[in-house]
Amino acid sequence: MAIAGGDNSRSDVVDAVFAITCPSLPVDHAWALSQAIGNALPWFFAEPDAGLHTVHGAASGAGWIRPEGADALLQLSHRARLTLRLPRDRVEAAAALLGRTLDVAGWPLRVDRLALRPLSRITTLHAHGVAFANADADEEIAFMSAATHELHTLGIVPATLLCGRMTPMATPARVYRIRSLMLAGLTRAQSEVLQQRGLGIERRLGCGVFIPHKDIGDLNFRPD
Repeated sequence: MAIAGGDNSRSDVVDAVFAITCPSLPVDHAWALSQAIGNALPWFFAEPDAGLHTVHGAASGAGWIRPEGADALLQLSHRARLTLRLPRDRVEAAAALLGRTLDVAGWPLRVDRLALRPLSRITTLHAHGVAFANADADEEIAFMSAATHELHTLGIVPATLLCGRMTPMATPARVYRIRSLMLAGLTRAQSEVLQQRGLGIERRLGCGVFIPHKDIGDLNFRPD
């Protein structure tokens, strides 16, 4: 199987980036997308190092302009991508998604071309949403305390740590309350560890999956 991109020298974890054809998705599509992937890739939920990047529409800087309303839809362009963070030895198995049309909350999402993207060397990272098992994201102080504690367990003390406003993420079992999180002033080693390991819970719902950000001033965090 030929896969574009990749760099075998840097990390055992990479992003598998799939081109997709999908006109729209619900804004809150994490659970439905995760279930569709798990149905197609039975090993996905059991893989401890797997993570999901939820699909995003319009963006401003590194922030995501999230349409409001329970029934709001993301209007997706041809540049939209489905991205899974995976160990390299799972990439070939993930290619089983190619040519399939996933049912994501009633919206068809066709999966085409696959390319690999190595983890970034950039030392300013952000996640669109982070959830902690024992911290209520309604309370910013509690959320930041949980984030700081988990970062310390990874040996990471960022120079800057900022969170965004709380947003809900619904599943049949519960509604998670998540916040975006940005970290700056990391070392390259810390950046790679955080991208590999993630932070908090529910990585297969897209939580705690970090991506690079080049300019703190462009972040579109929205305070409560």
